Amino acid sequence: MQNLQKKVEAEGEKAEELYEKFMCYCKNSGGDLQASIEAAEAKIPQLAASIEAGNGRMTQLKSDLKSHKNDRRAAKDAMAEATAIREKEKAVFDKDHADITANLAATIKATAAIEKGMGSSFLQTTAAEVLRKVVNARESMIESQRQEVLAFLSGQQGGEYAPASGEIVGILKQMSDTMSADEKDMVAKEEAAVKDNEALMVAKKKEVSSLTKSIEAKTARVGELGVEIATMENDAGETADALEEDKKFSKDLDKNCAEKTGIHEEEKKVRAQEVVALADTIKILNDDDALDMFKKTLPSAGSSFLQVQSTEAMRSQARAILADARSKATSDRHTLDFVLLALRGKKVAFDQILKLIDEMVVTLKNEQGDDDDKKEYCEKSLDSTEDKKKGLEQTDADLGKVIAESEEGISTLSEELKALMAGIIALDKQVEEATAQRKNEAAEHKELMQSDTTAKELILFAKNRLNKFYNPAQYKAPPKRQLSAGDQIYENEGGDIPTEAPGGIANTGISFVQVSDEAAPPPPPATVAAYSKKSGESNGIIAMMDLLVQDLDKEMQVAETEETNDQKEYEQLIADSAEKRRQDSKSVTNKEGAKADLEGSLETNRGEKKAGLKQLMAVDKVLSDLHGECDWLLKYFDVRKSARTNEIDSLKKAKDVLNGADYSF
Repeated sequence: MQNLQKKVEAEGEKAEELYEKFMCYCKNSGGDLQASIEAAEAKIPQLAASIEAGNGRMTQLKSDLKSHKNDRRAAKDAMAEATAIREKEKAVFDKDHADITANLAATIKATAAIEKGMGSSFLQTTAAEVLRKVVNARESMIESQRQEVLAFLSGQQGGEYAPASGEIVGILKQMSDTMSADEKDMVAKEEAAVKDNEALMVAKKKEVSSLTKSIEAKTARVGELGVEIATMENDAGETADALEEDKKFSKDLDKNCAEKTGIHEEEKKVRAQEVVALADTIKILNDDDALDMFKKTLPSAGSSFLQVQSTEAMRSQARAILADARSKATSDRHTLDFVLLALRGKKVAFDQILKLIDEMVVTLKNEQGDDDDKKEYCEKSLDSTEDKKKGLEQTDADLGKVIAESEEGISTLSEELKALMAGIIALDKQVEEATAQRKNEAAEHKELMQSDTTAKELILFAKNRLNKFYNPAQYKAPPKRQLSAGDQIYENEGGDIPTEAPGGIANTGISFVQVSDEAAPPPPPATVAAYSKKSGESNGIIAMMDLLVQDLDKEMQVAETEETNDQKEYEQLIADSAEKRRQDSKSVTNKEGAKADLEGSLETNRGEKKAGLKQLMAVDKVLSDLHGECDWLLKYFDVRKSARTNEIDSLKKAKDVLNGADYSF
């Protein structure tokens, strides 16, 4: 009985201690719970507003994506259409430019041939036929000039066409000037069209590149925003569920705390009465007279408290299991504290404790599930972000290589363009020197032919004069002088009309091309020696004159052949030079276009590299934030999981003990 009294008093002290702890828990948990409820009530409208705003942004992003895709498609269609038109225009230009170049060459060749007195030989060439077609097709040409040129080309004016050569040359030069101006205008228009097309292509490429980046960025943003909206919706659902549970728990907590106060006061009162009753009973039973009576009347006996002892043993064993688990836990020990607190309460039934254990196990499993989800999210996010970072770094490296290649290509093209322009200038200078040389050679040839012709005529005149004396039969009298009507009447009436000296070299009527201004030497002195014909010597002289004439004929024939060959070589040189210049000019145009493309591409790639670096910096920040959010969880995930597993196992063992199982330690 005394032990029972001590036990009741000890239980009273323990109950008071537990009551004070429980009330502290009520006060603290109530404040924390109310703060959680208020936070949830404030958070739910914020999440709803954020979800609505996110849906609005999603709608706008999808609309922008559709618009960007349509704009990019339109830009590509415009580029394709412009390319097709440019190709057609280029084909027309190439054909027209080739035609006008050929026509201009034919006109220049005809002009040169006529100026050199080679009109008849020119009419036999294919260039004459080309020129005829040009004259027939030229609508802006004056009709009278057209007929004159066509008459010349048809050979109707005879021979060398000397009477009209100057007029024909003037018409042809006018045609050449007009065609040259037309060619320059045609080339200028083509160059302007090429520049306009290149500018359009650069602008459209920039537009397509910008739209593509916007599409990629907004497509990624749509995915990210979808995840954000889904996360906010899940968060809103979980917050609403948690709010409902917190409100329910708060309501139950207030009720339980109030009930606990009443129960405690009632238990305290009953326990005090029990202690008084036990004290009175002990006092009565310990009285000497009572003890003597008990010895006489009562045998030794014991009370059976097997059931009570059994219940207390199960509580103790369960508390030992949970206390051991609590001592090993490194964090989050509050779940075990609740169960231990309940086990210490004498009035709490096992059903309530078992229910509390089951709820704690569910809570721990939910917490582990949250950690599992967070770990999966962290791992996926870190992997995807690191992959994105690697991709951006690789793209940056690739762009660096492309930029270096573009810069090298621009430098190479600049050197090649410089060399081509220098070559064109050198070619033009060579053509100019060749033209000057050809003019000098033609002048020398003309002078040689005139000199040889004059020398030949003079030798033949001298030979005829010798024949008159030595070989009268071979003498050719000069043509009879044509007299005027008055002189003829005068001569018929017996008058003697004096014959005028023919002039020229030794009054032969033959003149040199160039006459020296030096005075003629004085005549030799007269001789008085007897004279006789020297027929033998004269025959040798005449034979020598014939040889000289033959030599002059050969020299003139050789000179004419050389002049013809030199002229052909010169014309071929001019044609080859023109073709070379055309090819070099075309190469210059192509290389300038390629250089412009490279420069445009270089600027685009530099812009992309700069934007990529900004994006890489943003990804680095996201990755840093992810590490700050996830590193702790990933580092201690296994520890936390093991602790929860042990805690759940301990709770299950405690439950089994309370259900009657026996665990030995």
